[in-house]
Amino acid sequence: MESLNYMYNIKMIFLSMLLGLTVRVYAQPVMLAAESFLPGIISGDSLEFNAAFSPDRNSFYFTRSVNKRSQLYYSMRTRGKWSMPTRLPFSDTNYSDADPAFSPAGELYFISNRPIAPNDTIKDYDIWKVVRTNSGQWSQPIPVKELNSPEDEYYISFTKTGDACFSSSRKGGYGEEDIYFSKYKGNTFSEPQNMGGTINTNHSEYDPFITTNGQALIFTSSGRPDSFGKADLYWSVKITKEWQKVNHFSDAINTSARDYCPYISTDKKYIFYSSNGDIKFTDLGILPAGLIQAINNK
Repeated sequence: MESLNYMYNIKMIFLSMLLGLTVRVYAQPVMLAAESFLPGIISGDSLEFNAAFSPDRNSFYFTRSVNKRSQLYYSMRTRGKWSMPTRLPFSDTNYSDADPAFSPAGELYFISNRPIAPNDTIKDYDIWKVVRTNSGQWSQPIPVKELNSPEDEYYISFTKTGDACFSSSRKGGYGEEDIYFSKYKGNTFSEPQNMGGTINTNHSEYDPFITTNGQALIFTSSGRPDSFGKADLYWSVKITKEWQKVNHFSDAINTSARDYCPYISTDKKYIFYSSNGDIKFTDLGILPAGLIQAINNK
């Protein structure tokens, strides 16, 4: 991938002779199985999960478990080389932070179990964000009150217009966690709406990644009868404003372990997800044709 300066960005040249002319055919190697992302830099001995590239694609944000707490880290690419990760300064080691995601405006969203106010006694995960200050540094974390509830919120993603998709264990859902959607208009989010029984079940649905065009959704579910392991990845596409029947990824993606935190690279070439303690990635081309079409629709 050009944006990652990765080893699969090599062209193989095949020569043949036809009517005395030399014909060159260029083929791009395809990853046939998911691999750990940047082993020894990102994927290591700790538990790593999540994936989010900065808007300029020169920084990679993820979560690492340290001393039984999850913390936000990032790596920077300089002259084609990725740096060893650094903990983000606002990721407080007294609490757990996770699930970094960039909004279309370049704000960095994440979840945290830190208290929203000094007198906050509810130990739940909420959605927070930081913004760039005039000095170029990240601001202090800001709770996103329109999306939060007294229960847990997890894993936010965005369409290109800023609409948000996330999971929550709030009351009134179908199962333990459900996936919700909120429209973004006038610099605020509308009241989150449950995405309904086509997506959610009486099991657990979480870690939703909605594509920038809003036409495809990839998420994790645990407890479904067709699951290969502890939790699997599933997908659905939107046709004429309606989400279609949910599909289960094959064993090209899912494993006997927990597969979660899906993310599609901003160049739409790779799918990232977390499994077996590492951040994995593979070519988008191994996904079902209907899903690829929905991802690439205008």
